[in-house]
Amino acid sequence: MKLSLLCSLTVTAFTLLSSVDASSNPGTSINGNPFPSLLDVTTEDLITGLESGLFTSVDLAYVARIYEVNSTLHAVTQLNPDALSIAATLDAERANGTIRGPLHGIPILIKNNIATADAMDNTAGSYALAGARVPRDSTIAAKLRKAGAVILGKTNLSQWANFRSSNSSNGWSAIGGQVVAAYFPDQDPSGSSSGSGVASSLGLALAALGSETDGSIISPSDANNLVGIKPTVGLTPRDLVIPISQHQDTVGPMARTVLDAAYLLTAIAGYSPDDNYTSAIPYPNHVTPDYTASLNFSALRGARIGIPRNVFDSPAIRSSPYAAILETFDTYALPLLREAGAVIVDNTNWPGYDIEPANASTIVLEADFITNLASYLSQLTVNPQNVHSVADVRNFTQHFPLEDYPDRDTAVWDDALDYYGGQGNTSPEFWSNYTLLQYLAGPLGLTGSLTNYCLDALIMPTFFASHFPAILGSPVVSVPMGSYPAGTNVTQNNRGDLNETGPGIPFGLAFMAERFSEQKLIGLAYAFEQRTNVRSKVLPLAQNTPQTELADIVGHKKERRAKL
Repeated sequence: MKLSLLCSLTVTAFTLLSSVDASSNPGTSINGNPFPSLLDVTTEDLITGLESGLFTSVDLAYVARIYEVNSTLHAVTQLNPDALSIAATLDAERANGTIRGPLHGIPILIKNNIATADAMDNTAGSYALAGARVPRDSTIAAKLRKAGAVILGKTNLSQWANFRSSNSSNGWSAIGGQVVAAYFPDQDPSGSSSGSGVASSLGLALAALGSETDGSIISPSDANNLVGIKPTVGLTPRDLVIPISQHQDTVGPMARTVLDAAYLLTAIAGYSPDDNYTSAIPYPNHVTPDYTASLNFSALRGARIGIPRNVFDSPAIRSSPYAAILETFDTYALPLLREAGAVIVDNTNWPGYDIEPANASTIVLEADFITNLASYLSQLTVNPQNVHSVADVRNFTQHFPLEDYPDRDTAVWDDALDYYGGQGNTSPEFWSNYTLLQYLAGPLGLTGSLTNYCLDALIMPTFFASHFPAILGSPVVSVPMGSYPAGTNVTQNNRGDLNETGPGIPFGLAFMAERFSEQKLIGLAYAFEQRTNVRSKVLPLAQNTPQTELADIVGHKKERRAKL
């Protein structure tokens, strides 16, 4: 049993698009009509081009760009063989005056743990789920389709969303190989939404969806020069998303601008009868807002913003390569925020961060995983490997050579099954640790700071920002802040196969607040982004940047028509 990196493409049009020779680029316009660069294009650029007829949704398939770089960067695991027919249907709807929404006909990639009831697999990067089938679309996928988006394919990820090994690498999966980021040779893409981060950063689709349990949206957004929105747990449905933890999992957008991320969040947020956590959505009738309405250039004016220094600022950090992040935060981000009218309140520290027991979060996540993975597996309508539990998945992984065991171990599962006895999330041990963490991250952490210092939001470098918001299920919006300067020491991940720090590798700024505060955070992040425009100043390596543009696709299409 062997899956190819990209699924077999049976649609002739895919072959035509993927065979475009970028070296014959006819330019950036046809007959004087300019085309936006796909590396920087926004939702509204694409809407304008589609409305004017400059290009079609079929033209926007991005397949040639994926083929240019995927053999080395491994960002995309599988293409949707129905994508072009879906795009053609949406083009026909547009021609008839039917527009489903701002994302009508726009390609989006989704992480390979978000289920679709179509020809694509949903595997979390493991052969244990190759060929498995689900009874229906996940609500997230259904919402994308309802909004008119073209689900172009599945992105690679850290296998099992980084919840298998103690010695693997960010972005590696048995099925997809090793994701590599684009800003430095052999760059660690961060995880676990690694492929979504790399794909979005290079314009392999307009944007991508990731999932986060603790850092898996905002961390790869940080390392790939992106805007990442980690939504409140319960704002976006998680049904038929391969889980780690019902208490912490959430699905959100990874995009090149706050505007694009807001459009995508608007499409996927909302109530689902198949995820009871969405019952907590606090809006009338659970109808979520249009998050693009929150984009406010003046949002920082008068905002009280706190800095929990004890989470990220220490002599050890100041003497490490990560000191460059703190330097940018202190000398660039903070003065800019003040100039924009924000009131910065420093040292709004989180005492709970310093006293959190070392294994409390581990107990919570492993207990949830035992229960939640079994629940997901029980819903499969086709289960070729007959896996029904974490124990079954571990057994398969340890005996299937392509899973790279024991070179990449199963320590997370071993811990859950052997050390903690395979207890699920109804055990007393789970609840005592869960409630303790809620207290430490809440009254002694994030929500305590917001209340005690009368703050609107909190900020810190994204690299350090995920943990307490993950525990609370509260939102984070990360926006590009800068990159490591020339001369930065190159350091590697623990496995020694990827570069974690080095000149030109991006990093971001995180905005945080209470649950369901996305509107406020999006406004603040937008105001920062518009004043900095960091993304245009931090560029991927030329050899990692695809060259195919819309002018190539449309131009070749017109050439083919002329020859017929």
